[in-house]
Amino acid sequence: MLKRGVSDILHSDGFNPVITPLTISYHPLGEEELVFRQAFDHQLPLLIKGPTGCGKTRFVEFMAQQLKLPMWTVACNEDTSASDLVGRYILKGNETPWIDGPLTQAVRQGGICYLDEVIEARQEALVVLNAVADHRRQLFIDKTNEVLRAPAHFMLVVSYNPGYQSVMRDLKESIKQRFVAVRFDYPAIELEQRIIESESGCVSQLALSLANFGARSRKLVGSGLFEGVSTRMLIHAAKLMTQKSGQQNLLEAALIDPVTDEPTIRASLLALLPLVMAAVEM
Repeated sequence: MLKRGVSDILHSDGFNPVITPLTISYHPLGEEELVFRQAFDHQLPLLIKGPTGCGKTRFVEFMAQQLKLPMWTVACNEDTSASDLVGRYILKGNETPWIDGPLTQAVRQGGICYLDEVIEARQEALVVLNAVADHRRQLFIDKTNEVLRAPAHFMLVVSYNPGYQSVMRDLKESIKQRFVAVRFDYPAIELEQRIIESESGCVSQLALSLANFGARSRKLVGSGLFEGVSTRMLIHAAKLMTQKSGQQNLLEAALIDPVTDEPTIRASLLALLPLVMAAVEM
């Protein structure tokens, strides 16, 4: 079911949050909205696991909209440190003021702090989450000698892609077991068709053919393809099909080139393109 609404989603831009009004649509995959609401009501953190481009971030933005909460988003990477989350002193003229990081801002003000691909962050950054994620709901700021207790309307949400995890990059059990978890996957063909059609404005037949392409591409995972074509990529392809020339090249650019350069896998994906081209030419 398509739901719409308007709220201000607060995204962190370094240490200067920017408020952007958004209208978020979302198609539920299951009972994830119920789990999110229950976790929020009971002041529990949420862990979202799922493959690339399946709607994890869109879901969190949608729930922030539904709950009318500000949202700080941090795209974690191998350089994300504790200071990036908590804050740091900066040099400003002759002064060195303290600047709150996005996690600290969310704890002070209330709202959702969303750490995307949290598994990529440094270990010292993950340690900061321990007291925030358990029954204490506290953030310790050593550099300012502060202990902040999160308000009732604060929620910590993290996500990662289990397909990327390894023995060296998995979350520790001591962290994972602090969270309520939701597992995402790519939608069934009928739902993915509706999502593609809704998000791109394309005709139903093209959306269906793209959904079928996505489903078939995912069967190649483990046979030379690391991950299948995501829902996000299928939406991109549908949008590109408003161009009436060079459609074969556009489909390759949207559906094949981003996921593989391996000749055999590329040939297998190219063999699936006539299914989409047939719908484009109708």
